[in-house]
Amino acid sequence: MRRFILSLLGVAALAVAAIAILPSLISSDWVRSELGRQLSAATGSSIAFNGPVNLSAFPYLAVVAEDVTLSAEAEGITAEFAEVSGSVALSSLWSDRLHIKQIALDRPVVVLEEKALGDAPPAPRGGDETGSGDPLPALVAFLERSAIESVSITSGTFIRRSAANPEEVVSDVELTLTAPDIDDEFSLSASARMGERSYETSFTISTLRSLLERQPADVTLAVEADPAPAPGLTNFEASGQVTLNANGSYQIRGGEVEAGEQAFGLNALFVPGQRARFLVDLEADRLDLTPFMDATPETSQSGAPAADTAKPANLRFLAGFDADMSINAAALVLGEISATDVSFSAALKDGELSAELGHLGIEAGSLAASVATDVRADDPVFRGHVASKALDIAKLSALAGQSVPLSGALTIDAGFAFRGLDAEAIRKTVDLAGTIGLRNAAYTLPRIADETMREVKAKKITARIESLAKPLRVAGRLQWRNKPVDVDLQLPAADTLLAGNFSAEGIPLKLQVKMPDANLSLDGKGALSGTYAGKLGFSTADLSAFLAGLGQSGAESIGPLAFNGNVDARATGVSFQEASISVNSVEGAGSGSVEFTTPLKIMTALNFDELDLAQFAGAQSPAPEAKAAKGAEPADVPLDLSALRSIDATIKVNAKKLGYGKVFAGPVATSLVVSDGVASLTLPEAPFYGGHVVASLRADGSQSEPSIALKTSISGASAAPLLTDMAGFKHLEGSLKAEFDVTGAGGTSGALAKSLQGNANVGFSDGAIRGIDIANVYNNLVSLMTSGFKQDESKATTFTELGASFAIEGGVARTEDLKLVGPLIRMTGNGAADLAQSTLNFRLEPRLVASLKGQGAEISTDGIGVPVVVEGSFAAPRIYPDLSDLLKNPDAALAKLKDFGLPIDKLPIGDLLNGAGAGASVKDLLGGTLDKALKDKASQQGEQQLSIEEIIGGDPAPKPDKAAVEIPANEEPATAEQPGAGTEMPGDEADSPMESLFKKLLR
Repeated sequence: MRRFILSLLGVAALAVAAIAILPSLISSDWVRSELGRQLSAATGSSIAFNGPVNLSAFPYLAVVAEDVTLSAEAEGITAEFAEVSGSVALSSLWSDRLHIKQIALDRPVVVLEEKALGDAPPAPRGGDETGSGDPLPALVAFLERSAIESVSITSGTFIRRSAANPEEVVSDVELTLTAPDIDDEFSLSASARMGERSYETSFTISTLRSLLERQPADVTLAVEADPAPAPGLTNFEASGQVTLNANGSYQIRGGEVEAGEQAFGLNALFVPGQRARFLVDLEADRLDLTPFMDATPETSQSGAPAADTAKPANLRFLAGFDADMSINAAALVLGEISATDVSFSAALKDGELSAELGHLGIEAGSLAASVATDVRADDPVFRGHVASKALDIAKLSALAGQSVPLSGALTIDAGFAFRGLDAEAIRKTVDLAGTIGLRNAAYTLPRIADETMREVKAKKITARIESLAKPLRVAGRLQWRNKPVDVDLQLPAADTLLAGNFSAEGIPLKLQVKMPDANLSLDGKGALSGTYAGKLGFSTADLSAFLAGLGQSGAESIGPLAFNGNVDARATGVSFQEASISVNSVEGAGSGSVEFTTPLKIMTALNFDELDLAQFAGAQSPAPEAKAAKGAEPADVPLDLSALRSIDATIKVNAKKLGYGKVFAGPVATSLVVSDGVASLTLPEAPFYGGHVVASLRADGSQSEPSIALKTSISGASAAPLLTDMAGFKHLEGSLKAEFDVTGAGGTSGALAKSLQGNANVGFSDGAIRGIDIANVYNNLVSLMTSGFKQDESKATTFTELGASFAIEGGVARTEDLKLVGPLIRMTGNGAADLAQSTLNFRLEPRLVASLKGQGAEISTDGIGVPVVVEGSFAAPRIYPDLSDLLKNPDAALAKLKDFGLPIDKLPIGDLLNGAGAGASVKDLLGGTLDKALKDKASQQGEQQLSIEEIIGGDPAPKPDKAAVEIPANEEPATAEQPGAGTEMPGDEADSPMESLFKKLLR
């Protein structure tokens, strides 16, 4: 601008000089040369008139020159004028005041060549700086003795060239300047085009004298651009009082500025020179930045296209001067965001720009920030710092057009950096380092009705950000359900802070949550709305207690639970894949989905190595002390199948082993179907204890009282391990074939067991009854009668066939057709198994074959009467021969002993039977002595049963693990006679009566 005004003054001087020497001109050639010489000497430039020069003296002294050139190599200026014309009033010939009527420059082309730094002329000294750097004082000095009615430029072109930058062209320059008198208004109006943008400007000074005398003068400036260089900046207007200081600077006080529709108070200082300097203070009551943020700049009224937006924006236009600026606004508006008490300052020196936002008060809180950059760079890099002590999160999200279930205060203390000026460039290059914290925060969990359950609180949490390229990690302690919750959260910082719509897109995250009663881990993408997709891990030692703490129910039978897998959770349901699941320590794997409908819809396919339905359903093994307690009743626990009403499920199961408790079949492929409150499980034919099993189970929870129905068919199973696993019963061996059809209902396990009804058919083949060898009992009756019977697990009664049919009623299975066929013995029997109490009570009637050494015709044992009794608990039954009949009828007993081939003829049987011997007779001993023994024992032990040892040997009461003989209530012992002479009475060392008897028999 300085060079342009100097050139303009030179051309004006050219015109004035031409008019002044007009009378002395004789020829046009001489005029051209003389004008060029004198003007070149006066301006220090080379000026040549290459075309015709026309002179006139009336009505004004005027000159018109064509094809004029100007060259000022020291300034790097060259100019060509198609035509230069000027005129002065005739009074200028006799007056010391030059009255210029007109100076017109037509189609000038001015080229400014910026030289390299080494080629620049020496800097001016002292006061020359003001003269060379500030054209206005020279113009004022000229106007003190001049009057200019009009100076104009038409269709001008200005070209700026430099080695470092592309050529800049200002075209279509139209300019008009008037300064009729030093005490009158000075005005300048101009228009031009730079690239595709047009500018119009006007500038006025109320009086040049006030300015010249360093007094305030009123100044106005107006600029319009089409299209706008920035949105909202289509026009700019400023007014105020300007003062020319002694050092050549200009100061504006009490100014007003309007940019677009914005108004500012202005105080400024402009110091011209080789590097101009501006000091500006702006004050505004209300500053609305919304128009300046409009993404689409206005287009020219002529329809010309907007300026090329593909070229990156830069700040190089600020590199030519220094500046200090401060802006204070009582209110600032940006879209929906409003701020108060805004304090902003900026400093520009040697191309380094620094700015500081001292205070920005918004509805959510307050912010402070600073930033710095080099405006000389093509792609400027900004570095700064932002801080906030307490931003209200709810209000902040509302300002951003978001709604988040998070409240509290947000604190920021972080440095930032980014490159470029447009939003996309900033988003791609921005980085952040520092801390972000939450104070007194609360997060509302979605879809939880109980207010006490859905709020998570945090007194203080601070996140450290090393870089937006690294994860943001938040670790701290929260409060949920009045319990501590340790959280370790990792989020991609760039996505978290810059992504925008979290609720729709979600953000990647890694989360570890540790609670007193559960652990949770996430590694996927989640949104604040509650959706999540990715890996999920959850574990709790007691799910029922955990859900109870959440105010939920329906999992009372589930204790330990663990889940790990890929999950896709949404508002309507959740699906999982490649998941491993452990329920009550039962481990499985598979996939499935749950839809949050009414009823809950579940579809899964699960694989198990071992699926224990008892453990899965939460059945607990009795405590060791409960097992050991003799006669203790099984635990009675509540049964509630009402949860089946709330689900609609199809669960496909593949298990290597599937069973209940210790009883397993497998491998098995089946499906559990739950519909309308009824669960159905069908077990197809599957390997089972060396054989096969087919079963179906139906559990009905649709009614107030739960019920079950079970059908089972077993073939070829090994009885010993099956009965041991099923009931702890270890006394039967063989191959089992059985069918069960049982139903029951009850609100507790005890009530259900007592309600069982149905039927069963059980058969064993090629097996044995452990604990007794019935054939050996008969083969050793004498020894048995002297020493008693003791149950021995190493003894066994083998059979080829054992079977019975049962009718089940009230939880008790009864049979009347028990039958056993063996090599040495046959048996029939009857009895009952109490399924509710887990007890047995069977009586077996054996018959021997003709020879104890092999099979033959059956021999009746009625005379002896030694039936076998099986009674007691499933796990520890008592199996023993009942000798009460034998002892009641000794005559028949001795006869049978002879039938069995025993050598009783060699014994003094007659003396014993008739009482002729020294001792009492057998009748007396087996009758009266036994009767007395029974009565004595009964009186001593009340209703307790007597063992064989007690009956025969008079031994003390057996220990708890020894079998006892039951005396049927409808049978009475024989009438006893008093023992005769010679019978030994019990003493400290005396033998019992039966011992004395058999000692005599065996003598």
